[in-house]
Amino acid sequence: MSALTAIRARRERSVERPPGGLGRTPVSYAVLVILGLFAFLPVLVLLFNSLKTSLELGTNPLGPPSSLDFSNFVEAWTRGSMARGLGNSAILVAGTILGTWLCAGSAAYALARLDLPFKRGVETYLFVIISLPVQMFIVPLFFLWVRLGLINTLFGLIVIYVALNTPFSVLLLRTFLVGIPRELDEAARLDGANELQVATRVILPLSWPGFLTVGLVSGLGAYSELMFAVTFLLDPAQMPGATSFLQFSQGFTQLYNLVNAAGVIIVLPLIILFLLMQRRFIAGLATGGTKG
Repeated sequence: MSALTAIRARRERSVERPPGGLGRTPVSYAVLVILGLFAFLPVLVLLFNSLKTSLELGTNPLGPPSSLDFSNFVEAWTRGSMARGLGNSAILVAGTILGTWLCAGSAAYALARLDLPFKRGVETYLFVIISLPVQMFIVPLFFLWVRLGLINTLFGLIVIYVALNTPFSVLLLRTFLVGIPRELDEAARLDGANELQVATRVILPLSWPGFLTVGLVSGLGAYSELMFAVTFLLDPAQMPGATSFLQFSQGFTQLYNLVNAAGVIIVLPLIILFLLMQRRFIAGLATGGTKG
């Protein structure tokens, strides 16, 4: 137990340290400021346009609003049925994260900790799957989902999202698991632990940064995904929040003030989540990229 505690403390200290070796020079600060502005200015323009009327948006698409029009948020929330859509998105995100953790965690543990044949072949197969465009699977998958009765169900869409996120998640989690000393597995087995106890009581507590990173990546992907949602969901009551933008049109005219207001509503939870979890997220990616 003392060895397990020491290794866990060492891994936590390594996560707390900011990754990378960028020096604190004027050039580095200038580059960071430019990159910060590049990322922040589109969000600022989105916020400005969400507070403008349609007329002002046409005459002043980039500048700040002359007056604050918060009615856009109320109308976007009502017309886009965003309360129902965000509720469906929460179900999709939670199901995708849990399913990806289960599938990718099991596969990554087998590749990293067990003596299995053809492990390199499996890893190569996962790399090939990641490189394939997902659009090529839509047509056969649609007919398969019709035969299985999974069309127009959130569960059917969760299964698709889990399948899309699992290959990358397996490879990412494997890099965390291979860095854990095998002596811990052997010590736990000598104490009478079975394979499930080794995985859940020894390996899992030491690999939580990887699971956190995988959960964030798969959850954000499910939250913002649109193509599979509009293809496999037919009932408007099942649509996630990302599809609310389809409601803001009148004939051939797009209500861009409502589109921007809905964009702010959808993006705001992501910004808050990233600000709260950015250190863990970046440290998890950096730690996973330096192992295996």
